Amino acid sequence: MFIVTLRFSDNKARAAQFMEGHKAWITRGFDDGVFLLVGSLQPNQGGGIVAHNTSLSGLQSRVNDDPFVAENVVSAEIIELAPTRADQRLEFLVG
Repeated sequence: MFIVTLRFSDNKARAAQFMEGHKAWITRGFDDGVFLLVGSLQPNQGGGIVAHNTSLSGLQSRVNDDPFVAENVVSAEIIELAPTRADQRLEFLVG
């Protein structure tokens, strides 16, 4: 399981220019069964993603395909988490 942070860079003003591509990239992540949750980092700092069903190298490649990352609108950080305990609703994440 992975946590991805997408923090705005100095090019934040260019976000609107690449928003449609970024939204399509998010949709592909859900359609491919990799993204579990996507949301905004508050206050207005960027975004965060919870991902699974992929390898670290696969996720790195996917993140690099995000137009926001490719165009330096955000900087990405991927944190790998090995869950050992979860609420019953999230037990599928414990491996």
